[in-house]
Amino acid sequence: MDTLQLTEQARPNGLANNLAGARAESGSAQNDLLINEQIESACAQACRAIAPAWPLDRAIAVNPHWSRIGMPLRRVAARMAVLGDIRVFPSRESQRQAWEEGRITRADLDYALSNLPGAAGMLSAQQCIDALQSDWTPARLPLLIDTLDNDPARHTRLSWRQAITHQVSQTCAAYFDAHQADWQPSRDQGLYAFWRDTLQHDHGIGLLMGLPDLGRRLDVLPATRLDAERWALRQLGLPESVWADYLEAVLLTVNGWASWCAYQGWQAGLEGRDDPNLRDLLAIRLAWGAVLLDCKDDASTRLAFAALQASWHRAATLLDESEAGLLADEVWQLALEAGYQRQLAHKLTATTSKTPAEQKIEVQAAFCIDVRSEPMRRALEAVWPAVQTIGFAGFFGLPVAYTPLASAARRPQLPGLLAPAMEVTDRIYAGPGEAGQPDEAAEAAAASGRRARLDLAAQWQAASRWPGAAFSFVEAAGAGYLGKLGQWLRPSAQARQRDDLAGLPHRYRAVCRPQLNALDVDTKVALAARVLHAMGLEHGLAPLVLLVGHGSQSTNNAHAAALDCGACCGQTGEVNARSLALLLNEKSVRAGLLARGIAIPEETRFVAALHNTTTDEIEGFDLDLLPTDARARWDQLQVVFSQASDLVRRERAPRLGLDPTTPQDELLTQLRRRANDGAQTRPEWGLAGNAAFVIAPRHRTRGIVLDGRSFLHDYDAKQDADGSVLELLMTAPMLVTHWINWQYHASTCDPQHLGSGNKVLHNVVGGSIGVFEGNGGDLRIGLSRQSLHDGERWVHEPLRLTVLIDAPQAAIEQVIAKHAVVRQLLDNGWLHLWHFGNDALQRYTHGQWLPLGLEAA
Repeated sequence: MDTLQLTEQARPNGLANNLAGARAESGSAQNDLLINEQIESACAQACRAIAPAWPLDRAIAVNPHWSRIGMPLRRVAARMAVLGDIRVFPSRESQRQAWEEGRITRADLDYALSNLPGAAGMLSAQQCIDALQSDWTPARLPLLIDTLDNDPARHTRLSWRQAITHQVSQTCAAYFDAHQADWQPSRDQGLYAFWRDTLQHDHGIGLLMGLPDLGRRLDVLPATRLDAERWALRQLGLPESVWADYLEAVLLTVNGWASWCAYQGWQAGLEGRDDPNLRDLLAIRLAWGAVLLDCKDDASTRLAFAALQASWHRAATLLDESEAGLLADEVWQLALEAGYQRQLAHKLTATTSKTPAEQKIEVQAAFCIDVRSEPMRRALEAVWPAVQTIGFAGFFGLPVAYTPLASAARRPQLPGLLAPAMEVTDRIYAGPGEAGQPDEAAEAAAASGRRARLDLAAQWQAASRWPGAAFSFVEAAGAGYLGKLGQWLRPSAQARQRDDLAGLPHRYRAVCRPQLNALDVDTKVALAARVLHAMGLEHGLAPLVLLVGHGSQSTNNAHAAALDCGACCGQTGEVNARSLALLLNEKSVRAGLLARGIAIPEETRFVAALHNTTTDEIEGFDLDLLPTDARARWDQLQVVFSQASDLVRRERAPRLGLDPTTPQDELLTQLRRRANDGAQTRPEWGLAGNAAFVIAPRHRTRGIVLDGRSFLHDYDAKQDADGSVLELLMTAPMLVTHWINWQYHASTCDPQHLGSGNKVLHNVVGGSIGVFEGNGGDLRIGLSRQSLHDGERWVHEPLRLTVLIDAPQAAIEQVIAKHAVVRQLLDNGWLHLWHFGNDALQRYTHGQWLPLGLEAA
């Protein structure tokens, strides 16, 4: 097909003639149908390449390359560079610094060259060192909007790429906002039609682009999404083999909003339906090409098409050259990891700590596997060896969604990979104590009181947003605003506030409890049995068993949910821990478990608690339900908690710029004020530094200082004869930790494209969708710079996750063979897998178990 002739024929009469000409030259209706099928396939493939990004109020970490794990890591790195100018490996500047400071040694480099397939035959150590002095990056392939943007004055204005990204982004912000704006536009026709209508009323975008008569060119806009897709791929004259790549590059220009649309599609898939938004977004970006093409003269059009086609006909060669050029970067990635892995292996093999046989276990405490739990578990065990800590996914195996009392805000409390299968709601009890029962009258009164308070608060807030009211609002509010101002000038030392109780009358707060809804006894028993088996608590239960979720504490923080529990979909673990504790304390459930051979001792009580990861305090819930003996044990624990928490605070203090020798009460006060400070950009470091995931009995790690960098999940292969628990761990928690690890990795390696920028400049979009950095540009995804950098250096090291499993090799291999996703992560270099052997640690490499080989390094 001669695209240049097609373009000249079509130009004067707009899109209708354009499409007619394309159809006429297709030769036949059958050929036309085939081309349309190829276009459909390319569009679908491009959309599948975009990973989802969750909203702010349920923020979970996601590997932004998740949809690309079927390809080797270096190939993905080459594609991202060529298609979107996105960096996947650490920058050469940061690696050069690590090399010069001795963080990476010559032995680490030699190890990487020896163990990266093909590296030793292609590169020498000196060539790798020389590469660090180079600023080479792969060249990006142009899009139509780039080759059309060729006038001499283009350097005096926004590039067309920037202007289009801004316009599309603003349109998406208006379209998807359901909570922030009081006046909402009509969205009945879908995203593409909404954008098309918006553009026809946007009189400023043409001036930004240096096209003052842009408004008169809009009649060429494709009428539908399908028209836009077909127009672009028929017009561009590119080989069919690169269509999907070109379309993926188009989406990467608005990767933030593409990721949001992918989230919409992800949620639709969990609910068994389709979502059109990502395809609409792709069509919007393609349709811009039709408009700009009409704005250019014929000579410019010919040059633009010629440049575009010349570049993309070399796409395969350019990708191969880029992949080869990035081999040195992959070597340095492995060398950086080798330095950490050598220390980790030494710690795990130098000593093997075990709980003293004579020590009776008085308390068992199940913590989330989150890396911030590791220092707390270690401290508790050091203060009182009679405490046995356990690592388990923080949603505690409950696949639930939670709806607070008198609210329609249903929120998931489980990993984003899963869909809720059960519901939790609040119940109000007649009174405190173990004998209390749900009280419908009190529940109705509590719900009515909460609605009244929340409605009043909403009216008060709305008063400041109506036109004409904003200027007089503060004056009318008067001294009421001084209190808010005082809180900002002098942050309080208050403990964490429970947001789920907001608006609830105080007299009901102590007796408001989240409970699983509408489950019969058999279902409850089956759920309890499954959870206890997965936790390894079918036998040997202590008199007091704590289920410790975790949550963060911060103020004026758009990304607060990112510091809460990723296993609970960006919420605290309170709801799950309390629901499970109430379930396991039910007499009927215990009787049902006994019939299944799981005997919970009469004296054993389950208690829900929460670990505040900002201040390292531990808070208990529903304590009024405990019998006298259990309550006495809980009270005795408070001294242990106090000492252990103080140890953890002192360990964390230097990273926060605090003095670890500060008196205990004053250090806690400083951390609380930090948490309540609306100007504090780093209330805590979250999961920065995460680098390993250990799936093993606690004796493998007990007493070892892992520096808050390791996820820890307890697992005993002896209690998992059929390997079902191991399969669950390798296909759920391992994927979640991989997502966390790669969000931190990507946000560090390319903060411009895969991080959310400077937190001080953030503006929240749509109430909870995400943030802009400043007032425009693409929607920003990933972590802010302040979550990764302390102002002088990167706090997070971009290391791929090292997973260590204590299980028979055959059992591990069986899971790998059964699950393609696990196999892809391993074979394509997205994480490392180690195995606790009888004598030494071993690593898994392309179907083989080999010695670590780190000793020489």
